Amino acid sequence: MELRDIEIFLTLAEELHFGRTAERLHVSQARVSQAIRTQERRLGVALFDRTSRRVALTPVGRRLREDLQQALDLLHAGLARAQAAGPGAGRTLRLGVFGHAGHELRPLVEAFRTRYPGSDIEFREINGNDAFTALRTGEHNAHVLWLPVAEPDLSVGPTVLTGGRVLAVAADHPLARRGTASLEDLADNHVVDLGPEAPEYWVASMVPTRTPLGRRIPRGPAARTFHEILSLVAAGRCVHPLGEIAARYNRPPGIVFLPLQDAPTLEWALTWRTTDDSPTIRALAQTAADLGPIAL
Repeated sequence: MELRDIEIFLTLAEELHFGRTAERLHVSQARVSQAIRTQERRLGVALFDRTSRRVALTPVGRRLREDLQQALDLLHAGLARAQAAGPGAGRTLRLGVFGHAGHELRPLVEAFRTRYPGSDIEFREINGNDAFTALRTGEHNAHVLWLPVAEPDLSVGPTVLTGGRVLAVAADHPLARRGTASLEDLADNHVVDLGPEAPEYWVASMVPTRTPLGRRIPRGPAARTFHEILSLVAAGRCVHPLGEIAARYNRPPGIVFLPLQDAPTLEWALTWRTTDDSPTIRALAQTAADLGPIAL
């Protein structure tokens, strides 16, 4: 099998739809059909059961999918190791994270160190009000940022963390007695203003400007760091939505973290400066993609 034919087979085995497979691989549907027919003819066995309504793997097709996927994963890992052994081998990457996220990324760090001996990760803390500058200046090599990130000079890699959201409120706040909160509750309170340094679309994905029903969410007072946010919340001056990781590692007196039941799941992805697409960064991205997102 040619490598492209393997890719076509594995994609069709995942999509089970010729049109979607062709669209995903940017080839014609006829090219997909031809590749599958050619392999079935060479092997002398059907890989897919095809009707006008559905496409399904045959038992032989299922076994071949497992074998080829394993071989392809080994190939990609070998190429990534070869890249990491080139310029920049043994490099320590400075990875910016929020708060205690580094603790949750330990499986990724361990996998990276095992695959690429001599390479390492050094965590640096970042804040929501200015999460991009250290990347752009080269002070940090990569960041783990909540999505979406739509900056023309930054590349977004695989998702490394997923988790829910919480609302930080003062212990004597009426919501604290209720034990839970919704996005609609934000309209009846103030949330922290993170300032103009971070892109509005990115801040709003964590701290929305309106509720699902369209009610405006008041912003202010201003804060720049996580600890400033907690101080304002404890003083009863505001409430503030955060990733649930904040509740896992912080138990500040006078503050309660309430689950935000109707808030969408947060996804955190590896992000780096496009012009700094080094072999070591690509190796870390490949390791993260192979490991898959870590659920908080």
